[in-house]
Amino acid sequence: MAHILSPRRAALAQGDEGAGWLDRIDPRSRILGASLFAMVVVACSRLEVLGLAFACSLALLLAARLPIRPTLKRMAAMDGFILFMLVLLPFTVPGETIVTLWGFTASWQGLARAVEIALTANAVVLALMVLVGTMEPVTLGHALHALKMPERLVHLLMFSIRYIGTLREEYLRLRVAMKIRGFRPRTNWHTYRSYGYLVGMMLVRAVERSERILGAMKCRGFSGRITMLHSFCLTRADLAFGAGLCGTLAVLLLLEFGPWP
Repeated sequence: MAHILSPRRAALAQGDEGAGWLDRIDPRSRILGASLFAMVVVACSRLEVLGLAFACSLALLLAARLPIRPTLKRMAAMDGFILFMLVLLPFTVPGETIVTLWGFTASWQGLARAVEIALTANAVVLALMVLVGTMEPVTLGHALHALKMPERLVHLLMFSIRYIGTLREEYLRLRVAMKIRGFRPRTNWHTYRSYGYLVGMMLVRAVERSERILGAMKCRGFSGRITMLHSFCLTRADLAFGAGLCGTLAVLLLLEFGPWP
């Protein structure tokens, strides 16, 4: 999955000195750490705590030495999905009025709720992108299998990551073939039928490709089980990473649920 963020080297197994310290952390620790961080952040609701959690995610991004601009661009793409909801929240949550536009009243409570959702989503997504999104698909699959995830789910994840690009290329080839034959999308039944044929043809070709892939895997001795390429082991770096993460999460929980107002 490292290609999603940048063309970094997969140096986890080789222990490349040029790789960042995060690449030398046990993948199981990174997955568990990202899951715990997400659960703690989602459980928080105070804006100060969520702001601190987002700052921790940014610090993790800087410490991991990932390219900042491409990573933030991908976060902005995620924000585009929730932007409409965030804009509407101040106008749908009752409370103290901020401003009135065209008869619609925006409230401070709605604005606070929108900021809360934005901070929560960005903190969680950024941590996941740094801790999990930089793993190679095979390493991620092996780590999930080592964490006793169901093998079929692990297979499904690995094949989805591996072949989603192939399906996209097939879709682009079919679209080019349609354009060469003079197809121009319009709002009519011919366009709807053409898109239906496009989806059907993609499904047919996907099934055919899956049968060829299964045959090739069986020829290479695949028996339906994941063969581990290397064994994972905890090191002092993993213990230090876990201790630092647990300390950070404890501070967030203490600030959120502490006795002070």
